[in-house]
Amino acid sequence: MSRGKFAAQKLMNECGIDDPTEFPLDIIVFGRGATLVEKPLENSEGRIVFGKDSAIITINSEIPYAGKKRFVIAHELGHFEMHRNVIAVHNDNDATLEFFKNGHQETEANEFASELLMPENMFKKECAGKKFSPDLLRKLSERFQTSITSVAYKYFELGSHPICLFYMHNNQIKYWKRPENYPHFIIDRTRLSPPEDSVAAEFFEKGRIYSKEQNKQSIWKSTWFELKNWENDNNFKFYEYCIITPAYNTVLSIVWEEI
Repeated sequence: MSRGKFAAQKLMNECGIDDPTEFPLDIIVFGRGATLVEKPLENSEGRIVFGKDSAIITINSEIPYAGKKRFVIAHELGHFEMHRNVIAVHNDNDATLEFFKNGHQETEANEFASELLMPENMFKKECAGKKFSPDLLRKLSERFQTSITSVAYKYFELGSHPICLFYMHNNQIKYWKRPENYPHFIIDRTRLSPPEDSVAAEFFEKGRIYSKEQNKQSIWKSTWFELKNWENDNNFKFYEYCIITPAYNTVLSIVWEEI
């Protein structure tokens, strides 16, 4: 078990929390000995400043989505729980909150936030017997009151249907993930633009964002994966769903196969 997940489970046990959606995060933060403040921040979504015996957690009041705001609070609380003797002041922006994040402390804080907001046993129960779809991710986001991006990463880890993730910023692929033993080989385009026939490319090149009713888009296997010389694109059913954040010019593409 990762350190972040362990710390979150320890906190929930100590606070007697079974369902985190039933406890306001500001109360949890206060109960752990920190002060939570919301105010406008420039170039930052969250900040934590440690004092001798406590800390002040500041959240950008201009974050437009309640689910994302909850994740940022949980992320900063993770720093408070695990890194109080390591850092004095720390700022988090959309890059440091990214789940592919480089950096030991950011990874731990993201894992902490993910487990605190979406405990593993609860998440698996909510996914059981349900077909993967963008609509399922939205319902999970509503159920756990957190960002749909954090739900996508949690589903990648715990979901019953294999999905692949591609994270892009400013029309450049930064990272990608595929499940272990996944039967299809991803063509590595790290630091390159997304494939021209991908849904992600439609956003970066044309600014196109599909509606909820249309955001499950059919694509070729060869769009993101290597097509063997004996294979035919028509024999596969691949789909791409993009979580787009125009303010940061980022796209998280979720790609999966239906059999």
